[in-house]
Amino acid sequence: MTCTGYTPDSIIAPCFFVAEYTVAFDKAFGRALDETELTCRVLVGRADDQSSQRLLDAMLSGAGPASIKAALVAARGAPGEGALDGHADDVHLERVQSVRWYEHQGTTYVGAELIVKVIGDGRD
Repeated sequence: MTCTGYTPDSIIAPCFFVAEYTVAFDKAFGRALDETELTCRVLVGRADDQSSQRLLDAMLSGAGPASIKAALVAARGAPGEGALDGHADDVHLERVQSVRWYEHQGTTYVGAELIVKVIGDGRD
């Protein structure tokens, strides 16, 4: 799977990317905590409807080798370690939404949005 932290010009499917985000500043005194909510998208090519849907379902599953949730849980790090290789305090997949057809640069994909919360020190 191709993964980017930004919306790509063109897709090499399957692709996971950050589409939009919001930041809530000052969730703790002294800039000690900011929360970022990422709206990510996963897009899968349309070789045929059934195989595309099976791949998307595996990626949206809570566990398994293709699970995006399992990959994000692994990115949380061990207890006492920072998430995302120390760049955040925590990362959590909150929900999956909008499973549907998406058009990107004139090509239609089956996909979904994943809402990911990242929290970390706002002083960094």
